Amino acid sequence: MTLGNKIAWDDTVLPFQLDRADIRGRIARLDGVLNSVLEQHDYPPAIEALVAEMTLLTALIGQTISLKWKLSLQVRGSGAARLIATDYYGPSKEGEPGRVRAYASYDEERIEPNGAGFDQIGQGYFAILIDQGSGMKPYQGITPIAGNSLSECAETYFAQSEQLPTRFQLTFGRSTEKGGKEGWRAGGMMLQHMPKASPFAKKDEAESDDGLLAPSDLLEGDDEENWSRANILLDSVEQLELIGPTVAPTELLVRLFHEEQPRVYDPQPVEFGCTCSPERVANSLSIYSPKDLEHMTTDEGTITADCQFCGAHYVLDPSTVGRDAVNNSGEDSA
Repeated sequence: MTLGNKIAWDDTVLPFQLDRADIRGRIARLDGVLNSVLEQHDYPPAIEALVAEMTLLTALIGQTISLKWKLSLQVRGSGAARLIATDYYGPSKEGEPGRVRAYASYDEERIEPNGAGFDQIGQGYFAILIDQGSGMKPYQGITPIAGNSLSECAETYFAQSEQLPTRFQLTFGRSTEKGGKEGWRAGGMMLQHMPKASPFAKKDEAESDDGLLAPSDLLEGDDEENWSRANILLDSVEQLELIGPTVAPTELLVRLFHEEQPRVYDPQPVEFGCTCSPERVANSLSIYSPKDLEHMTTDEGTITADCQFCGAHYVLDPSTVGRDAVNNSGEDSA
């Protein structure tokens, strides 16, 4: 399905359920969103791949949050990739798109030229944070870096912190359209076993050497068999089937899981979106003392700041960013 040069399923997340297997999931396809995220920066290829994978994970996971909530994924490492951070903003109302943004902080001198993206992280942690809005306490869950990819880190997080067997299958990279235009395309699928009322898995039941729970530690009997079968079927998917454009997500579900009785729900559109503004930048600077702000002030008598997510450049009057200025304005911090 195409709309001119635009593929109808691009920049969407399709939620589904496998009724016979008690498994839910999502299929995501990103193109314009990923291009918008990555064109803001000139990342080395290894860092670019990490940001692409993290953005795709964020779209898949973020589709489940409630309206107006914010979901953030963070990876902090001891290697060249110091920080990979993404945000997903839930729609303001039903039918509107979710918004995604992402950025990376890295030490270019430490990047291993022949190393894959995940090799640049080293030791560290994977975190998911959910902000439910003003007056609500944010949720935060953290697990150590594990496995051989960011998707395996996310699988470990859901097994360890949520006790939900979870599986990701992702593919992403640059592609060239007819006519020679190059851009990013990504596609992925997430499977998650439906939660039980009383999970039976305990942390000391982990079979791995690192003591972290895996999906296989959380299931038994028919649930384990259904989960194993769904994973075997997912392993058979081809990269071009995940990213399109010739196979629609609905068709892919039938190809893979027709015996599991797939049921689809309304797709969620996704777009690139940043929430930065002069007011929010001023609020973020309000933590600094007048002396610190004086050191930040340029010879022209202004304070400048750049948004790490979208690259927007701000020039501010120092009198509008101090503690007193923010307190008097009544603005909440970003």
